[in-house]
Amino acid sequence: MDELTRRRLLRLQRMEATEKEVYRRLAKSQKEPVNAAILNGIALEEERHEMVVAQMTGVSVKPAMLRVWLQVLLARILGLTFSVKMMEKFEASIAEEYRELGLHEIADEEEEHEEKLLGMLEEDALKYLSSVILGLSDALVELTGALAGLTFAFQDLNLVALAGLVTGIAASFSMAASEYLATKEEGDGRSPVKAAGFTGGSYIVTVFLLVMPYMLLHGDDPIRFGMEPHIQALVCTLGIGIVIVAAFNAYVSIAQDQPSSKRFSEMAGILIVVSMISFGIGIALRTWFGIEL
Repeated sequence: MDELTRRRLLRLQRMEATEKEVYRRLAKSQKEPVNAAILNGIALEEERHEMVVAQMTGVSVKPAMLRVWLQVLLARILGLTFSVKMMEKFEASIAEEYRELGLHEIADEEEEHEEKLLGMLEEDALKYLSSVILGLSDALVELTGALAGLTFAFQDLNLVALAGLVTGIAASFSMAASEYLATKEEGDGRSPVKAAGFTGGSYIVTVFLLVMPYMLLHGDDPIRFGMEPHIQALVCTLGIGIVIVAAFNAYVSIAQDQPSSKRFSEMAGILIVVSMISFGIGIALRTWFGIEL
């Protein structure tokens, strides 16, 4: 074989060795026997692919341990489904490359991985995704709007941070209680306690992220870009809100194979519109009540 073909095969062989190790480690970490069995089955397929390519290259290769470590860490942080789906997306062009090299059987098996994974994984991160969406979206819209209004009503970082935290923490318990009752009433097989926990947890995490600029900045900080400190904090909060929306939609897009652009535009648009309305309300109320702090 020519040198270019050999290099391509060696790269594929190393990739198969790496993914075999990833799937084995993920399987060992699984408490669900079905998930572990399917992951081990895919690991065996990857090992067989590696052996087929090794017969052609005549050498053995070691897995890329940095990628193995990162993939396993990603699974622990963002969930098994997200980690595995992301890995499979990187394999999207591998099947075509195998076909170009005449290895059609391996190409077919690579394409089947995605189908196996779609029906395989059951984990709370996806089972209770609707609860996470409820907590996150409500916190983004409600608290960003509240912070915008409070910022222009009080124009004091400490007061806005205090009011935002009190409002957000109270609302998180309220949302969790509502989700508990709603899930219990629906009887869809989900645990009401877990649903409430995911809703309240996602809400309160979002609250602290959005209020963080008000806690980090100080009223005597210098004016930057022509903006007072309280305006700087609000701009940072809006930026954090947009980043949260983008990150969450990217997660859903990969984990559930859904397009994220439309959902991102809707959520970001709602966030901005609500903030602008609250901005106006805050100015109006400050003027109406003659508040001077």
